[in-house]
Amino acid sequence: MAEPAKNRPTGWGDPPVIQPALESIRAAGQRIRGAAVRTPILKFDAADNLCIKPELLQPSGSFKFRGVYNWALSLSPAERSRGFSTFSAGNTALALGYVARMLGVPCRSILPEYAPENKVSALESIGVDTVLVPFDEMMDWVFRAGWRREPYSFLNPWTETELVAGHATIGLELMEDTPDVKTVFVPVGGGALIAGVASAIKQQNPSVRVVGVQTESYPALATSVAAGHPVWVESKPTICDGVAVPFTTDQLFPLLRRLVDRVITVPESAVRAMIRLLALRAKLVVEGAGALAIAGVLAVPEDERGKSVGLVTGGSINPTLLSEILGG
Repeated sequence: MAEPAKNRPTGWGDPPVIQPALESIRAAGQRIRGAAVRTPILKFDAADNLCIKPELLQPSGSFKFRGVYNWALSLSPAERSRGFSTFSAGNTALALGYVARMLGVPCRSILPEYAPENKVSALESIGVDTVLVPFDEMMDWVFRAGWRREPYSFLNPWTETELVAGHATIGLELMEDTPDVKTVFVPVGGGALIAGVASAIKQQNPSVRVVGVQTESYPALATSVAAGHPVWVESKPTICDGVAVPFTTDQLFPLLRRLVDRVITVPESAVRAMIRLLALRAKLVVEGAGALAIAGVLAVPEDERGKSVGLVTGGSINPTLLSEILGG
């Protein structure tokens, strides 16, 4: 029988994640230039008070490419030559597999057995050795630090400093392109994305508000903030598989609590509606986690948020689900 969530660990003994310095974030921007796409800021309403930054335009189909590529290039030649491994709901593994092909090294990823078929197929098509296991088994491996025994160079998708710095380049670009922004909305799963984006934004303009958005099915950070410490939440069905993380780690929570101004949750129905709206209005094919931040923007009155930018983070949606949503 699985251990009750409230009794499970939320870390593995490593120290807290340190905020990347602005100099490190700028160095990451230089490192990934030419490989990562500098995504545009797109207007999403006539009043120019809501814009989107479409990170699904990255080579692997999600923002993950930025952090993964920066991490890989920060390794020594000997470390890169061993190949890469990670654990993932899909998008980190896709980005890592893409980078591994670029560098000519092998790649392996552990995924929960419920990982979307379209993501598993995409991983196999680019040569990633995919290992599907029950979610509880994957979490036991994570929290017991089974990854320390990996023969590959291992990427922790939540706590690697160079990964967070790579994700933070989104915040650099955003502040350069929309210096008058008042609020930035970021989807939250494990938390590395919002940790990076908030790090870049707050070091440039502390008055800009950073809002984390979670689905009501996985409100781990919102619940942890309310409790004052990392907690597990009950896992529920979701179309936002990219953020289906039922806890906030001990390692990342202190940084998130300091940098994130607010965490909100939205219902699954709002995410479905936003997937449809993004397809029809913005002509973007977006997955559930990718639509989450924009759904969050519309849940906050305009006079509270001011000029806002929401991150559209990924586009790997199951075609059957997309057809159902568009037809609804």
